[in-house]
Amino acid sequence: MTTLETGPDIQTSWMVCPSCGTMIYAKRYDRSGRVCPDCDGHGVLTADQRIEALVDPDSAQRIEIAATVRDPLGFSDSRSYVERHAEAQRRTGMTDGISCVRAAIGGAPVVLAVMDFRFLGGSLGVAVGEAVTTAAETALSARVPLVLVTASGGARMQEGILALMQMAKTSQALRDLDDAGVLTISVITDPTYGGVAASYATSTDIIIAEPGARLGFAGPRVIQQTIGETLPAGFQTAEFLLEHGVVDMICHRSALRDRLARLLALAADSPRRIDFVESTPPVRTDPATLPVRDAWQSVRAARELGRPTTLDYLAASFDEFVELHGDRLSTDCPAMITALARLDGAPVVVIGTQKGHTAAELSKRNFGMPTPGGYRKSARVLRLAAKLGIPVITLIDTAGAYPGISAEEQGQAVAIAESLKLLAGLPVPVVAVVTGEGGSGGALALGVADQVLVLENAVYSVISPEGCASILWKDAAAAPRAAAALRVDSTSLLELGVADAVVPEPDGGAHRDPVAAAAHLRRALRHAISGLGALPVRQLLGQRHNRFRAFGLPRTTNHQEM
Repeated sequence: MTTLETGPDIQTSWMVCPSCGTMIYAKRYDRSGRVCPDCDGHGVLTADQRIEALVDPDSAQRIEIAATVRDPLGFSDSRSYVERHAEAQRRTGMTDGISCVRAAIGGAPVVLAVMDFRFLGGSLGVAVGEAVTTAAETALSARVPLVLVTASGGARMQEGILALMQMAKTSQALRDLDDAGVLTISVITDPTYGGVAASYATSTDIIIAEPGARLGFAGPRVIQQTIGETLPAGFQTAEFLLEHGVVDMICHRSALRDRLARLLALAADSPRRIDFVESTPPVRTDPATLPVRDAWQSVRAARELGRPTTLDYLAASFDEFVELHGDRLSTDCPAMITALARLDGAPVVVIGTQKGHTAAELSKRNFGMPTPGGYRKSARVLRLAAKLGIPVITLIDTAGAYPGISAEEQGQAVAIAESLKLLAGLPVPVVAVVTGEGGSGGALALGVADQVLVLENAVYSVISPEGCASILWKDAAAAPRAAAALRVDSTSLLELGVADAVVPEPDGGAHRDPVAAAAHLRRALRHAISGLGALPVRQLLGQRHNRFRAFGLPRTTNHQEM
């Protein structure tokens, strides 16, 4: 910080932004949470500053951490480790590089463990490992979510192999929270590297990164010096990591507290029943009450660009939603949407394929055809739903899984197979809705459900009518004949038992009145979820098994209004 004289009796404190080098007024910088007003660069906060910024006033209670070995190796380089550690304590006022508290965020109880980069570069030593583990055990005992805020250069070299063991120790503690169904969230701040990045920072249910925050196992200098690779622009930044499927979202510091509060409230409210009482059923389950449909006209209606997409329904049919991104491997498929949401105040997980309304949107979303990374993203969020006991709703509108070379190289068939098996045994209610096109295995990968609903003008088929016509009629122009032969329309799907119910659409189709279409879907979902929520898991899974086990056998049941 630089102090500039502005007059005989006035001093104004200015500083240079660490990110862009601009001279900025220090008090303004502090008031904005140490975010530069010019470049929006997020500066370093102490652990206490972060806790104060995140938790409800007067809610923080320190968690006592057991004493650990001070200098397990008797390590010394140009100075002894004992001296370096003592200096860090004097400079920061901390026992070691982390602070742990029990607190509340937006009224929701939470355990918070916050690292401080000022203390020996936020390195992971035995004291930090013990603190993270104790915080996890406290969260487990109280059955409240754990939030980890990370800032680290890696494992603490001066503590040798014992520092390395903290990666396993903390991972074991987080695994216990997984087994107990306790939500875990990490907030990645700049920088987070090495052993912290490769353990508790990235093994939580949800990963939030501050803008520009860097995360990686090996830092750029190590990579360049070791293998001589030229690194791409923005390498290992939050933005790079979001594109490559590592983090769920980027959240500005000013919005972080609210984002955490929303996520914690969703976890605190689960599981919660949805009660639906309405005199008129919102869906139709008797084929005799439905008109005979022209299959090709249904195909054309299902493909209308104006039909609501998954994101449209998330915005209009649900109370709120927070989108989650990434398969945690290499990509964030734009054709697959995954989100935590609320329906009638109750938490649900929503997963759906995403097309678009314009040529640009369709291209951006890969025309609604998911890649293997899309199905792996879906699988990750399905497992989160199972962990938290939250019902799942899938919204299907895809011509099929992406058939390109890259998809085959990345195991498209395996990704779909894994999704089918995962849904078959998912221990929470699952409702699938075909909102537009339901194309082949790419659609079925989201369609193994306790109830399958089909919108009035939606279609569902083993292959597109054009594909069938080209193969069997040797003429793509025979697509209308193929559509009729395949019986792809909603009335036929109900007669075949593939659909459990048909959801009415506004006159002229969902694209004519998207708001009304979203209202119809909301009523249908409330009805379906309320009917499944009371079932014990064993009965739920048994009925799901029997539903799919019966396909191809003589039907003995009759359709009745639900």
